Amino acid sequence: MIQALTQCLNSLSLPVDWVGIRAIKESVNQRSMRDGMPQRNAQSLSRGAMVEVLAQGQLGYAATNVLSVAGLQQAVAAAYQQAVAASQWQLYAASPSVRPAVVGRYQSWQQKPFSALSPADINDVLVRICQRLQVSDEIVQTNATAIANETESWFVSSSGAEIYQQFFLVETHFGATAQAKGITQQRSDNGSLARCYQGGWEFFLEADLWQRVEQVGQQAIELLSAPDCPDMTTTLVLAPDQMMLQIHESIGHPLELDRILGDERNYAGGSFVQPTDFGRLTYGSPLMNVTFDPTVAGEFASYGFDDAGTPATREYLIRAGVLERGLGSLESQARLGVPGVACARAALWNRPAIDRMANINLEPGDQSFADLIGSIEQGVYMQTNRSWSIDDQRYKFQFGCEYAQRIESGQLTQTLRNPNYRATTPQFWQSLKAVGDRTTWQMYGTPFCGKGEPNQVIRVGHGAPVCAFEAVEVFGGAA
Repeated sequence: MIQALTQCLNSLSLPVDWVGIRAIKESVNQRSMRDGMPQRNAQSLSRGAMVEVLAQGQLGYAATNVLSVAGLQQAVAAAYQQAVAASQWQLYAASPSVRPAVVGRYQSWQQKPFSALSPADINDVLVRICQRLQVSDEIVQTNATAIANETESWFVSSSGAEIYQQFFLVETHFGATAQAKGITQQRSDNGSLARCYQGGWEFFLEADLWQRVEQVGQQAIELLSAPDCPDMTTTLVLAPDQMMLQIHESIGHPLELDRILGDERNYAGGSFVQPTDFGRLTYGSPLMNVTFDPTVAGEFASYGFDDAGTPATREYLIRAGVLERGLGSLESQARLGVPGVACARAALWNRPAIDRMANINLEPGDQSFADLIGSIEQGVYMQTNRSWSIDDQRYKFQFGCEYAQRIESGQLTQTLRNPNYRATTPQFWQSLKAVGDRTTWQMYGTPFCGKGEPNQVIRVGHGAPVCAFEAVEVFGGAA
């Protein structure tokens, strides 16, 4: 593939300042069961290339699924015409400096390759999961899903970039719905497809799989007789699977530089963060340390280079509670004049790369789970996101969880159903009072982060320890 892309570049005669071609091949296999019966057994393959041209200070784009030299040449010509036509309305004059000339490779590691399990093997495990979730007649529905994704990416540019990346991605999910006496409750394995990782089937057939299956079924039944979460202002403790969404919505999205620039306001919204806040804003308490880190082995959005060819490095976004840098590519960094990261990412071969979060992680603290809970006189411990709502500036939010427990005199006691909490982003993170240690740190993610026009649904990863927040408004009832 690299040879065909390079041959196209060498044959160009257009008066361009820079040309980049990114080709993608993606193969996806999805297996889903409901109540032990097949719901989806699908396989898909897509291939194509996105061409990016810089001319007259303007970037233009064109995509093609014809990967011959002639097909790529036509796409380059279309992208060039678009760049020239748009140059008279440009907001910022780009230069080739925002597209570095980098050569490199990246490949995610698999312990148990996709070829190790046949479709029949996968379906058999999913059926067994559904069967074991059926712990009571009060379980009225079970479901289980496994998705395997292999993606290859080739990137070349007229300035000499040449990058190859190969990703192996696994997404799994299972859950149960319980019903009795007019009450319905759902419990899942850390949330919808939250257990998504970069690797092989080792992330599906984990040692604790059947223990987790049994726990999900039992907790779904347990919630039927549990009281509603009370309405009160108290200490809130969040498990890593809920911290995942908290980080995503109230840190990841508001720090995207294109939102701060206003590029997303008509679709996904803007941000309460201002350009002058970097290096100054107290985003959270001194216990808050957040990194952008696409280098974590196994995390869902790890990579060696972003889709504009910038090498990926671990960087602090927030250190000791103070905002240091944003989530923006070299282009956005130049436009806004603030530091960013290697996060120009595209969801598909026919989409241009835009500012996207990748792996955003809250660094661990120094408290064990037992010590953290033991230090709390009264509070609520919540697990697993169920619902969310946040305004278009990423300021006010309200989240609901699947499962909660009271904390009384340093002990986890009564189970609570329909737990919710609300706050504003600065208030919430500044109330961070305790951060769990490495033994409490877990990583999850989502394949469903949507943004951009035309829409791009992309994968992200988030790791976090257990965290405690003081004086948070919690309440019960369906969110």
